[in-house]
Amino acid sequence: MKNKSIILGALFVLLGVSTANAQINFGEKALGAVQKGVAGFTFSDADAASLSKAAVDKMDAEHVITGAKDPYTLRLNKLFGKHKTTEGVALNYKVYKLNEVNAFATADGSVRVYSGLMDIMDDNELLAVIGHEIGHVVNTDSRDAIKAAYKKEAALGLLASQSDKVAAITDSQLAKVGSQMIDSKHSRKQESEADEFSYNFMKNNSYNVNAVSSAFAILAKMSEGAESSFLEKMMSSHPDPKERAENAKLRAEKDGLYKPYVKQKPVVAKKAPVKKKK
Repeated sequence: MKNKSIILGALFVLLGVSTANAQINFGEKALGAVQKGVAGFTFSDADAASLSKAAVDKMDAEHVITGAKDPYTLRLNKLFGKHKTTEGVALNYKVYKLNEVNAFATADGSVRVYSGLMDIMDDNELLAVIGHEIGHVVNTDSRDAIKAAYKKEAALGLLASQSDKVAAITDSQLAKVGSQMIDSKHSRKQESEADEFSYNFMKNNSYNVNAVSSAFAILAKMSEGAESSFLEKMMSSHPDPKERAENAKLRAEKDGLYKPYVKQKPVVAKKAPVKKKK
């Protein structure tokens, strides 16, 4: 089995250490409805975005984020600079400097890519994987994940109103909600739809669609025996992890676009040389 730290560390550890309070406010009536299991409880898209952003802000503060002139940042900006708005969803991108294979996107449009993923994938493969994650946001799977995480904490009585008008989530509660949001597994239907979104994203933007099959084949191979969340989550909803790669290949054949994929050397932008002062 490959070293789990190379594949992915548990994100709740990354979320769990902080002393500041993050206040995400919802009406007491709505919160009480969740705690009592009222079916009519509403958790709006705005609520999902606010809570997701707070969770991501916390993770950003606890990770090493590559700087504006870092080769990883320059590469990601080059790839996704023109996709900051996709299907009407505003997206923001950052790179976490960690040798872990991971990427995720949340309901507020935050996309976080680990440098370890960028190290093993060429540009087209990376576009395919991130396109899949964006698909979960566009298809509202990410919204449903943060809603489920919030309701779970509320049902356990771990969230409580701080006043007669406002329910506040403390920093430690945010950590629990955030870790559940990131670790939540999507259904087979959701994963298949995100796969389809990735393929269409590549096709509609004139990228090499054969990279979809190649990228998923890499992840499928890495997932053999893996127990960490990203690879396990990406593959667990499918009876055969290799099936998603095969499906992408069949789709390319149907579209007359299939050809054996030749992996390209990642185009990593280099830092501009520092001019010496005379």
